[in-house]
Amino acid sequence: MKIGILGGTFNPIHIGHLILAEEVKEKLSLDKVIFVPTNLPPHKDNSEIASAGARLAMVKVAIKGNAYFLASDMEIKRDGRSYTIDTLKEFKEIYPRDELYFIIGSDLLKYLDDWKDLDEIIKMVRFIVATRPGYLLEKIPPHISTIPIRAVDISGFEIRKAIKENKSFRYLVPEAVFNYIVRKRLYQ
Repeated sequence: MKIGILGGTFNPIHIGHLILAEEVKEKLSLDKVIFVPTNLPPHKDNSEIASAGARLAMVKVAIKGNAYFLASDMEIKRDGRSYTIDTLKEFKEIYPRDELYFIIGSDLLKYLDDWKDLDEIIKMVRFIVATRPGYLLEKIPPHISTIPIRAVDISGFEIRKAIKENKSFRYLVPEAVFNYIVRKRLYQ
């Protein structure tokens, strides 16, 4: 099987994440894509991050109905800061015979040098970078494949800012995520 792993803060998950996952799944003929919300991201300020449970719940309602998409609470259960290497080792144990594709947006390329055990990660998976508007693909290492995806310029930051400013964010997230955020009064 060919399995895509899409990790992230998903604070909140939005249509850009879903489009990215769907297009990469299609273009690489993946059998499934597993969304892995991080518990505590190692390279981010955690002050504006919704609880791990809330972010996992939003991922689950966002992907409901897509048989190719799954949500994993692996990093949340592990507790503490989340490192990609630890997650990929666990996935290798669960799927020892399958081909793993680790998917990131091009906005994360600038942090690549700071990743823990990057050389080991590269040996474990096919590293896929999906292009994102506004993030140039310069100096891409040869071990990283790029996949152009539809230009959807949406960010969690933009959504959280809209909520704080009492502006509409309705169509930036799936309807179920919108309803969850409103009901739980997140990001206010």
